[in-house]
Amino acid sequence: MNVFAEFQTRVATILRSIIESGRLPADLDLARFVVEPTKDAAHGDLATNAAMVYAKEAKASFPNPRALATELAYALAQDADVAEAEVAGPGFINIRLKPAVFAGVMRQAVLQAADFGRGAAPEGGPVNVEYVSANPTGPMHVGHGRGAVFGDALCSLLAFAGSTVVREYYINDAGAQVDVLARSAHLRYREALGEDIGAIPEGLYPGDYLKSVGQTLAHDYGVELRDQPEAEWLPKVRAIAIDAMMDMIRDDLAALNIVHDVFFSERSLTNGPDGDCVRAVIEELRKRGTIYEGRLPPPKGAPAEDWEDREQTLFRTTEFGDDIDRPLVKSDGGYTYFASDIAYHKSKFDRGFKSMIDVWGADHGGYVKRMQAAVKAVSAGQAKLDVKLCQLVKLMRAGEPVKMSKRSGDFVTLREVVDEVGVDAVRFMMLFRKNDAPLEFDLAKVIEQSKDNPVFYVQYAHARGKSVFRQARAAFPDLDLSAAALAKSPLELLEDEGEKALLKAVAQYPRQVEAAAVAHEPHRIAFYLHDLASLFHSHWNRGKDNAQLRFVNEERRDLSRARLALVLSLTNVLSSGLCILGVSAPDEMR
Repeated sequence: MNVFAEFQTRVATILRSIIESGRLPADLDLARFVVEPTKDAAHGDLATNAAMVYAKEAKASFPNPRALATELAYALAQDADVAEAEVAGPGFINIRLKPAVFAGVMRQAVLQAADFGRGAAPEGGPVNVEYVSANPTGPMHVGHGRGAVFGDALCSLLAFAGSTVVREYYINDAGAQVDVLARSAHLRYREALGEDIGAIPEGLYPGDYLKSVGQTLAHDYGVELRDQPEAEWLPKVRAIAIDAMMDMIRDDLAALNIVHDVFFSERSLTNGPDGDCVRAVIEELRKRGTIYEGRLPPPKGAPAEDWEDREQTLFRTTEFGDDIDRPLVKSDGGYTYFASDIAYHKSKFDRGFKSMIDVWGADHGGYVKRMQAAVKAVSAGQAKLDVKLCQLVKLMRAGEPVKMSKRSGDFVTLREVVDEVGVDAVRFMMLFRKNDAPLEFDLAKVIEQSKDNPVFYVQYAHARGKSVFRQARAAFPDLDLSAAALAKSPLELLEDEGEKALLKAVAQYPRQVEAAAVAHEPHRIAFYLHDLASLFHSHWNRGKDNAQLRFVNEERRDLSRARLALVLSLTNVLSSGLCILGVSAPDEMR
């Protein structure tokens, strides 16, 4: 049960009754107000801004927001689940619920276990989430890892909230960068044949990871490629090198427990079974009047010699919210990246996705508007693209920057970080900041067993909760500790303020899931779990000083049962939230 959504419905029902009485407009949008936790628990459990939101529309019948709030509060006070409803300030309403409400939600958390907080399928159809999409030119670095973890957790969050989700990787296997990869691999091929290649020339990829590709080429082709002109060997080497890089990337992702459903090749847009899809999309948009031949003004501040004044094929992105129309065809006749990206997103729409989410690096921020314009254009306004930008990761070790790697040549690879600190630390810490905020990742701090290490702090809360059940089995060998039995515990015995705070925190989980899924922000789950763990650890510490507050009290069997039910609801929520983040929930930590 989502208490907040339930009371959103109840407030809306009261507002409808006022509408039916003719004192509020019939067309009032009842989705505009919110029901949320009070900022101060002393003021109650829930708060709503409904009277403030509708003050303007209500003015004819209610002279000020407090007048409308007073009527809403009076109606809410009649609700069987409400202990008190009072008006605060200029028209906010604070609601205090009866203890049985939170006890009922806690029973659901006990009985539903991993399904507590799970949502029903929302409207809008399946969701396509494209993430990572690193160029297949080498191993993934830590920055790629942040987008990978964010995208994967977002997919899990959306699926838990009820959506059908497809995880997609866009392989950038066309363009200049994969030709550079092929030339770098060919150099390693010559090295594998025994040639002294000297220092890696500037502009080629220097990492040792290409040595194995060179050895594969030497094994498969012998000396055949050595004396061929580049035009002949480059496509062969490129194909083998891309396959090898994608195998490496899949292995790196697997180390983070990330598996994609779809790998979509950029090259297939022009060389696939459907022919030149990019040209087809351009012609389709031309017929709709969104493509034209024209000239662009020079970029502001750019030197004249850096700008080419020519007639070119342009997309009217300004009609869809972009700053300037965008070119689709380069002066050499090839397609711009933007043209290929339009065709790619058109393919998503053709595959049935009206909801698309792209996870990009922060350096692509200037590309967002034009891509959203393109999706609006190719879908005739039916599809929506949300772009989530992931800021850079600054890798540290005990406060000192870490920059170099022998394997990659010039950066620390994601795999090296995972191997050093573990999957859980990487995943949780990548999500313990909002995606568009810079992140410092300290290799020393993320493996500390202390309250200053968020992943340890949350996992330790789960392990502590499980330890309570080991204590209970020792104290009460005959006690039925099944979920069904504990759900029948006398929860009215949970009278301590710390216990009540934990009850209310557990009850917030369905709301947190729903809000995080709607906002496409999995970090909200990480923050919530940390807050929940903090409440649990604080209450645990109170029990060290006061034996009467401990979860297992051998002298009070019924109270212990109630407290065990509380602990089970809490560990269920911690386990569920960690699962969404892709982090393990250990039963023991030593």
